[in-house]
Amino acid sequence: MLSRTELLPVAPDVTPLIRPSRISAQLRVQGRISLSEVLSALSCALDLTEGAPAGHTMRTCLIGMRIAEAIGLDTGQRSALYYALLLKDAGCSSNAGRMAALFGADDQAVKPRMKVVDWHARARLALETARAVAPGHGFVDRARRFLTIARTPDATRELIEIRCDRGASIALQLGFPSETAEAIRSLDEHWCGRGYARGLAAEEIPLLARIANLAQTVEAFHDRGGVAAAHRVVRQRSGRWFDPTLARVVLGWSKDDPWWALLGGDIAGAVVAAEPSDRAIEVNDDGLDGVARAFADIIDAKTPFTFGHSMRVATMARRVAQKCGLDATEQRRIYRAGLLHDIGKLGVSNLILDKNGPLTDEERARMEQHPRFTLDILERVSAFRSFARIAALHHEKLDGSGYPFGYTAEDLDLPERILVVADIYDALSSDRPYRKGMVEPVITGILERDRGTRLDPVALDALHAVRAEREAELRNHVNHPPIGCV
Repeated sequence: MLSRTELLPVAPDVTPLIRPSRISAQLRVQGRISLSEVLSALSCALDLTEGAPAGHTMRTCLIGMRIAEAIGLDTGQRSALYYALLLKDAGCSSNAGRMAALFGADDQAVKPRMKVVDWHARARLALETARAVAPGHGFVDRARRFLTIARTPDATRELIEIRCDRGASIALQLGFPSETAEAIRSLDEHWCGRGYARGLAAEEIPLLARIANLAQTVEAFHDRGGVAAAHRVVRQRSGRWFDPTLARVVLGWSKDDPWWALLGGDIAGAVVAAEPSDRAIEVNDDGLDGVARAFADIIDAKTPFTFGHSMRVATMARRVAQKCGLDATEQRRIYRAGLLHDIGKLGVSNLILDKNGPLTDEERARMEQHPRFTLDILERVSAFRSFARIAALHHEKLDGSGYPFGYTAEDLDLPERILVVADIYDALSSDRPYRKGMVEPVITGILERDRGTRLDPVALDALHAVRAEREAELRNHVNHPPIGCV
């Protein structure tokens, strides 16, 4: 798939989607793109999920890579660290629903609060937890939730374990080396052994994880209070949270060092340039599909009600596009748009996504903004701009009744119309917090009710044809199972 000059070790039993290669003009002519550009741009979606300020992940990456340079990490280690920093929060969507349910609060408000509090200062941790639980609820409900959290410390460990393990799995799915995955898995381990989720201590913690933990904390406090705040937290937590040797590196950066100003500027280019040049990774179209599938998994992990949704929509949309006679290039664009159409939902609270009942006007307004988030995120990635609009218009309707842009038929091309019907079909057939998935005849009735008014007839006909083909394939599989399955 990719040319390479040198191969990083890859975890066993994983089929890698990416390979390191030297960046060159020739590769760009052949249609390859820098993976660092893709993942650094997509990291803003992970920032949304964590409730972090825009650019948190990229700034963390710059800090971590400066630490790595200061301690003399070799090129292979720096490459593994670089992608661990960009993907450190890849598992963050997987615990969002549980966190919202446990705290009775917006997961995107709770997460940044818990990211900066000192977990070892029990009184302070208790105070911040009490402030975070069930805002707007009565005293009894808030007290009940607080006591539940206080009495079940394993719940916190489980939340962190879910996030870190899932993030490590995503890194392996993308074909990164085990060093990258283990850095993500051990992100919240502390030097003193009182971190999560395995309670590793000192040099039991992978070096890359120690750097990443320090870097993300420095970024969080620098964003809130500048260099003085960053230095203060490093001094306070050195030897507890942080490796003292690494802490001394950061404390050696003078507050007058002009490097700090870089964190307040346009950092996208600086992050791409921070990748070790002789281990730079470039991807072709198959590699980009792999990245899109990995992020589809991240998106769908946000709530159990969307498990597999993005892949199903993408697969259906591609088959419908083929049935409509669109060429292979258009089919691929629609497929990628299907995989990533809901990436904007990473910016929506699970209190809304998982609500078992009607949304308030305020909640609905927030929900209906997610396609705007999708457009903003995908347009940051040069390789994804060609389908960003398709992905962002998946809730628009021919009569202008859709959202958030209120576009009408003259604004919607066939690719957008195809994705609309594919998304609606899967939504109707899947369980939601407030209803069970519908049976096929009911789905057909709902779709046909909107034929020509809200939904495109050509796209609908193609969708029905694909449904019929799938039913025939299923019947054939049942009637003629593969040898060995009877």
